[in-house]
Amino acid sequence: MSHPQLSIVIPAYNEGARIEAALERVTSCVAAQGWDAEILVVDDGSKDDTAAIVQRWMENYPRLHLVQNPGNKGKGYSVRNGLLQAAGEIVMFTDADLSAPMEEAERLIAALAAGADVAIGSRWMDRTRQTIHQPLYRQFFGRCFNWITRTVMNLPFKDTQCGFKAFKRPAAQVIFRLQTIERWGFDPEILFIARKLKYVVREVPVTWGHDERSRMSYLKDGLKMLEDMAKIRANSLVGRYDEAIAAMKDTSTMVTAPVEHVTKVSAEVR
Repeated sequence: MSHPQLSIVIPAYNEGARIEAALERVTSCVAAQGWDAEILVVDDGSKDDTAAIVQRWMENYPRLHLVQNPGNKGKGYSVRNGLLQAAGEIVMFTDADLSAPMEEAERLIAALAAGADVAIGSRWMDRTRQTIHQPLYRQFFGRCFNWITRTVMNLPFKDTQCGFKAFKRPAAQVIFRLQTIERWGFDPEILFIARKLKYVVREVPVTWGHDERSRMSYLKDGLKMLEDMAKIRANSLVGRYDEAIAAMKDTSTMVTAPVEHVTKVSAEVR
């Protein structure tokens, strides 16, 4: 079987209440757009019926796959696990709430076609594209966190945290092998790694609507992300990323080698 052009990865933890609606919207979009695409739902140790719902849908959608983490590992782990197993020439991830409509993937794909290696959705480049705004306190904390991220990590992007990003396959295979942060703070790390490797990263304004069911706590998770950023800077200062890059080059594993943390696929993804 030939590889698909596009892989869509959806990390999911206890998403039984909305994963079916997400699958309906994504599969409908894929059909309407005529995309040559596979869909991978990464179940992060859900305690509800998320996995059972996906398996039921797989009976009618042969290019829908379920990837199961060995327990609850975090969003960063889930995205990495899915993207490293994805077969597409372009690989992307989107949140299960589809705050950015699936149709907006065309904007990311266009940025990659224009020469980018990485395309990231942005809620803040064009605020007129926000259909449902966050409460003011979430906007405040979000902008503060983004300012700190840009300053500490030297990242020039207006929005590092939008859960809507796409990669050319070779870039994804390298970036995510170097990723070390496995929970909420993984977004700044993968962008930091991409810039370190001199990949072309384009930020693209996307339509976006806030979902009130968001599980992220700006206080608790924000503090953890600050801790993660400190780890990323420390790793960089002591040369851990450089050492890992050199090791990958020395063993010719920049694209093709298996990765230890890729586990428990319940459906064939090749």
